[in-house]
Amino acid sequence: MGFFEKFKQGLKKTRESFFGKMKSILSGKKLDDETKEEIEELLILSDVGFEATEYILNRIEELKGEDAYESLKKVLLEILNFNSELKIEKKPFVISMVGVNGSGKTTTAGKLAEYFSKSGKSVVLAACDTFRAAAIDQLKVWAERTSSTFIAHQEGADSAAVAFDAVSHAISKEKDIVILDTAGRLHTKKNLMEELRKINRVIKKKIEDAPHEVLLVIDAVTGQNGLQQAKIFKEFVDITGIVLTKLDGTAKGGIAIAIAKELGIPIKFVGLGEGVDDLKPFDAEDFVNALLEG
Repeated sequence: MGFFEKFKQGLKKTRESFFGKMKSILSGKKLDDETKEEIEELLILSDVGFEATEYILNRIEELKGEDAYESLKKVLLEILNFNSELKIEKKPFVISMVGVNGSGKTTTAGKLAEYFSKSGKSVVLAACDTFRAAAIDQLKVWAERTSSTFIAHQEGADSAAVAFDAVSHAISKEKDIVILDTAGRLHTKKNLMEELRKINRVIKKKIEDAPHEVLLVIDAVTGQNGLQQAKIFKEFVDITGIVLTKLDGTAKGGIAIAIAKELGIPIKFVGLGEGVDDLKPFDAEDFVNALLEG
């Protein structure tokens, strides 16, 4: 099955519940007060959120199109279609994975390793979540599965030291990519954010502009709660992109639109299932077509 087909299948619930209805309400019509109210309700219910919903409706009105559905499509593409490509321009290229426990961060780190390995890149996976033995063990399995180099210390070790060792190893062995799987204890956020900053400080001693990407992993099923998590991380860490996981498990795919609009951070990858190949670069056009057209 092609990835667009997976997209269509993964977004089936949200399309049937919300966005497909918008298509039938708006196709061939102008936006009037009655349809505006219906669309507003559907957008908010789909997790697009109040702020992004108001923006979308205002933009549709500004476009003054005869077909409000085509205008909606155009506006969604405007919101989602920016800087989504992850460009590997340095070697080693360092990616820091951040996000709360349970968001699928360690699994995503492993799937990213698979994605890069398949394109011929050599990958180092670093177990910087030293607070959870399970996370270290899980990442080790992913390293074996993806033929990546695995760097870890024992449970409770200094996560910045693990990151430093991983970057040092990548430099000495001329590896292409380093993926740092960091801890995600948001309830003790001050300590966590200090830890993330320390990791960044330490690896800069080896590579001045590292990390080159900071990817925040958000579980799409958590909806608006995921958006709040992202806002907290953004206060402390310079997030360069979002990885939206479990998009196939939610009936509210509108969260992708809320994240892009409210945070101004591009979605770079999406996860649509449990398989090793189910993480792919985000494509705004495919996403919007799958959401509205099916």
